[in-house]
Amino acid sequence: MGNLKNVVIAFLVPLPSIAFYLSFLHHSHQENQSPSHAPPFHFLKWCSHHPLLLANLLFFFNVNVLFWVIGLIQSNHWLIDLYWTVIPVMLVHYYASHPMARSDVVRSTVVIVLTWVWSIRLTHNYFRREKWRWGAREDWRFNDMRKEYGKNWWWISFFAVYVSQQVFLVGICQPMFAVHSSEKPWNAWDFVATTICISGIVIAYFADTQLHSFVERNNMLKKIGVPSVPNLDKGVWRYSRHPNYFGEQLWWWGLVIFGWNVGQGWTFIGSLVNSMCLVYVTVLVERRMLKQENRAKEYKLYQKTTSVWIPWFKSIPRGEKGKVT
Repeated sequence: MGNLKNVVIAFLVPLPSIAFYLSFLHHSHQENQSPSHAPPFHFLKWCSHHPLLLANLLFFFNVNVLFWVIGLIQSNHWLIDLYWTVIPVMLVHYYASHPMARSDVVRSTVVIVLTWVWSIRLTHNYFRREKWRWGAREDWRFNDMRKEYGKNWWWISFFAVYVSQQVFLVGICQPMFAVHSSEKPWNAWDFVATTICISGIVIAYFADTQLHSFVERNNMLKKIGVPSVPNLDKGVWRYSRHPNYFGEQLWWWGLVIFGWNVGQGWTFIGSLVNSMCLVYVTVLVERRMLKQENRAKEYKLYQKTTSVWIPWFKSIPRGEKGKVT
């Protein structure tokens, strides 16, 4: 019953923004067809000239406020984790359909399709990790903060979980806006951007799939009373301690090249902030790994021999002879 309730919630929560935006598009179409008979809705006219501000307003009220209230009621801020995979798709279609949009058809189509592929991959990984349950648990970092802030978590969560996500999500999706604000023809740099985006999606897919298989095998070993494998260092994980993070960053920086190519180089700021944040998350994840007694020793060796993000060949720890295999 709880799973079904969360499914219903997940499908209903974006409806306020969708309904408003469709109404806005209908009004804009009427105004273009018959300006003299269009109703004088000043706010809707404002929306026609401020696509970025409108996106932030919709995010603030529909995600920050509504998701936060639901999270307080359920004592579980799971919705933002799921919608991380959905909001970029909504934003790219928003930027593409806004009355002020103008773009090269090929570039727009490629970016939209790539965003869908990225979203499908990440959504599949989310549900696979959660064993196809909706809202069964929230991000472990939110759990840690809930314990740290105690009684104050109810209001701190609004800023830590939602306002911060608005900065990250709207920021890293700025290249999608840039793509739909220029009619510059498709060129060689678009091929470069496309290649980088696809490479990021593929690397992240294999990294997450190998991690999922590793976790599932360990769970099976525990059930039959056999010691689990302490560390994953096979496949792409042999060359990077966080290949899933690396793949995800490649995807976002590939989008930045699309934005730069149409003269909107400033759109790198969102990805830069996201990468800086991921550095901090990487530190938290590795500290968490080292706190687990059954894997601390192996992980320390893994840290000494394996690149953090960018895949590279194994290195030999100082003071040790022989080749690392």
